Amino acid sequence: MIADLDETLRQLLIAELPIHNGEIDISFDQPRRDWSTRIAKPTINLFLYDVRENNVLRRHQWERLEDAVNNGDRLARLKRSPMRVDCSYMMTAWAADPADEHRLLTQAMLVLFRFPVIPKSRLIGSLQNPPYDIQARVARHDVLTDPSDLWNVLDNEIRPSVSYVVTLALSPWQEITGPLVRTRILRLGEAPHLPEEQMLLPDESRPDLVLIAGVVREKATGNPASGIPVALKGTGYVATTDESGRFTLGSIAPGTYTLVTWPRSGPLHERQVTIPSESYDLEV
Repeated sequence: MIADLDETLRQLLIAELPIHNGEIDISFDQPRRDWSTRIAKPTINLFLYDVRENNVLRRHQWERLEDAVNNGDRLARLKRSPMRVDCSYMMTAWAADPADEHRLLTQAMLVLFRFPVIPKSRLIGSLQNPPYDIQARVARHDVLTDPSDLWNVLDNEIRPSVSYVVTLALSPWQEITGPLVRTRILRLGEAPHLPEEQMLLPDESRPDLVLIAGVVREKATGNPASGIPVALKGTGYVATTDESGRFTLGSIAPGTYTLVTWPRSGPLHERQVTIPSESYDLEV
């Protein structure tokens, strides 16, 4: 993915500077002394010197994807949030004349300043269809605060440099697919020997509490119906379906109830359900 980022930046600079007939090189090399002596024409160099996680954007949680269908059964799809990684470049310009270097460095900065978010149309290879916008920050005050340290390690003479940080989303996780959870039961009581024995004492148990979930779909098309109120008649439990048509209601004692929905037009719909059961889906 980092190699695709390099190529994306190369093509962005070539198109926006613009560069014709290869008159300027775009490279991603370590600017060591022996490398700089071999430069044959004006060059913009983006040296990737640091890669680390962006703690500010860290989100360790599960994300719900669009449900899958297998042999008529709907399956839930889940995936962990990707890691957010900062790729830090040191951008320098190289030419025979210092004035040409400064001019080239300024032009490259102006290009990168114009794109705080790299356009999706410019993305190459594995960067395409990113889960988040690919943000970029140029010449930040808190990055590359002492460039002389880096130049000393590179064994080269210090020269004007500009920091450029791009934040990528890297996903090392596998997608998980499983049956939809329709009913969740909470059982309360006392147990004599936790955690070895989790059986509740018969005389100390409390009534089960049940959380139910279902999907509201349009009867004509089968598509999920979002923004539809759903209520459990006589209980005070009311929910509104999300963008995937899902709703949850509870916690409810087991028994027979009536689910009520209010479509955007026409009369309300009712369905009698037994809780717990295998499905609480509705059509409007």
